[in-house]
Amino acid sequence: MADREFDIVLFGATGFTGGLTAEYLARHAPARLRWALAGRSKAKLEAVRDRLVAIDPRLEVMELLVADAADAAALGEVAARARVVISTVGPYLAYGEPLVAACAEKGTDYVDLTGEPEFVDRMWLAHHDTAVASGARLVHCCGFDSIPHDLGVFYTMRHLPPDVPANVRGVVRSNATFSGGTFHSALGAMERARQMKAAFAERRRKERRSEGRSSRAVAGKPHRDRLLGYWLLPLPTIDPQVVQRSGAALASYGPKFIYSHYAGTKTLRYAAGGAVGVTALAAAAQVGPVRNFLKGKVKQGEGPSEGRRRKSWFTVDFVGEAGGEVVHTRVSGGDPGYTETSKMLAESALCLAFDENPETAGQVTPAVAMGDRLLDRLRSAGMGFETITG
Repeated sequence: MADREFDIVLFGATGFTGGLTAEYLARHAPARLRWALAGRSKAKLEAVRDRLVAIDPRLEVMELLVADAADAAALGEVAARARVVISTVGPYLAYGEPLVAACAEKGTDYVDLTGEPEFVDRMWLAHHDTAVASGARLVHCCGFDSIPHDLGVFYTMRHLPPDVPANVRGVVRSNATFSGGTFHSALGAMERARQMKAAFAERRRKERRSEGRSSRAVAGKPHRDRLLGYWLLPLPTIDPQVVQRSGAALASYGPKFIYSHYAGTKTLRYAAGGAVGVTALAAAAQVGPVRNFLKGKVKQGEGPSEGRRRKSWFTVDFVGEAGGEVVHTRVSGGDPGYTETSKMLAESALCLAFDENPETAGQVTPAVAMGDRLLDRLRSAGMGFETITG
């Protein structure tokens, strides 16, 4: 793809997270990067470009590509001109497939920040084989869902023997507010629980499994973790699925790999409150008027102030056990839903565009597609990957 016009095209730059991703690239991308902005409104794209020019005056001549998320022909033209396309246009189940299809067909690498399990499974069913044939790498979940968890386990497994069964648990903590896009996606997933399970089951039937090895995501039960000192509440996000798929693809995760995913709280009261809150939200998502009321209260495309983001943080602690050895590692960073997500998304695209990555194609996880190269990039960009004990 060296003869493509652009190294990266950012689709959805006029949204809140898309704008932050554009600003990150303007500040941190190498001077040789050839990139463009894409979206449905030229006027809004011009406003984003004006913001970027204040960061880097050379971007005054940046090209703007007008394309609607539902216009397959226009998206095909965008994909054909790019080596990598970044998509920040969600909810992805509603708006994402035409761009994935275009990238799979044109052999264009693709990254997004979705956390929608049904979307990811349906894209695998519809476009994985096409991407394998064209050589495209379709890498979903390149934001807080699910890079800290996927690469955190990847980093943890470096410290454990590769030839014995391994059990890893991840524990998430944060003081940040969630994004409007994440909230809408979560409500959509809860509303479509039956369809989500059907897509997962269909993918499981058709997906080839590794012979002689197994990789599973196990929900786990609420309990107190004596090593970490937190109360753990099972966290029903897409992250365990992503980690499980990395475990199935990477022999370094051992012959029998199990992963469990939790939210961690310091007190039982907060753990119980969280469980009640999730249950109530899931029930509300089944009632149309209530669901629409909640969506109206939390707008998409909006986010917290820069000052609020500067005060936000996250940690994900991992405890890995294999062959009698125990290791405790941690991934940490700033505001997870916006600042760090835009960083992870941009660095993922740069990694696919410029780094020597493993040979692969089709729909793959971040750890499988980029592994060590992305881990190095994120550490250089300020995210913490550290070994606490072991």
